[in-house]
Amino acid sequence: MELLQLKYFQTVARLEHMTLAAEELHIPQPALSKTISSLEKELGVLLFDRRGKYIYLNEFGKTYLKRVDQALSALENGKHELEDLTGKELGDIKLLILSASPLIPDLLASFSKLHPHINFNLIQHFSTSVSITDFDLCISSSPLRINHITSLPLITEEIFLAVPLDHRFAGRKSIKLLEVADDNFISLTRGKDLRTITDIFCNDSGFSPNIIFESDDPATVRGLIKAGQGIAFIPAISWGNYIGNSISLLHIEEPVCERTISLTFKTGHYLSQASCLFRQFTLDYFASIDSKQELNGEALI
Repeated sequence: MELLQLKYFQTVARLEHMTLAAEELHIPQPALSKTISSLEKELGVLLFDRRGKYIYLNEFGKTYLKRVDQALSALENGKHELEDLTGKELGDIKLLILSASPLIPDLLASFSKLHPHINFNLIQHFSTSVSITDFDLCISSSPLRINHITSLPLITEEIFLAVPLDHRFAGRKSIKLLEVADDNFISLTRGKDLRTITDIFCNDSGFSPNIIFESDDPATVRGLIKAGQGIAFIPAISWGNYIGNSISLLHIEEPVCERTISLTFKTGHYLSQASCLFRQFTLDYFASIDSKQELNGEALI
């Protein structure tokens, strides 16, 4: 049994898809299939149920995966502990950013002034070569769909409805979301934390938003609102300071629209000294954000 076999098995077990696993691991699919079959032969049991072209982790596989996760995690933790002792780990933090991206540059700049020798690997977009499990710390507003994580709340912010100044409701201070069920919406792309949350808001109000523009860039969303192309949801703190006075923000009376941004890390996963420093700095940074930064519709109408 080789370490590489275990890493390959862990990836296939997580994705339950041989082709996607091969792409993520950057190896040919036949080679991956052969490796998994060899591992099963060595263990004397099948780890996956095969149904046509689909594979599913069976009870043997689930039991074995728990031990593999523990073993690989222990080895990775040991590596990081040694790197800490030699000082190599001082400058490397993998930070996954799923929410509050407009606040991140100032957060990182403030931290770097105190710790200029610590470097960051910022992950904001996924591909077949990037796994959602591959991070030291994560800033998000939706629960991560992975096991064994700890989330520390950073800040809770209201989410407003942003409309152009010539919109029929621009003179209002508040609104019920159902009142704009027939409007054209501008939104972040599917998979973004804010999009996931605001789709739920609309669903709770009894409608599906008519989204005419999608973008993965918050600045583009704001620009399209200003250009009168539609309406959109705007988080008060993380986006609010970038709005200016060319958009009207409306408080949403119903349903309650807010989100909590959290700092997440894997429970039991070794955190380097650099990551621990940044974790505490991030908690202090968000705690210091003055509540006066929370915008209200009246201030921007």
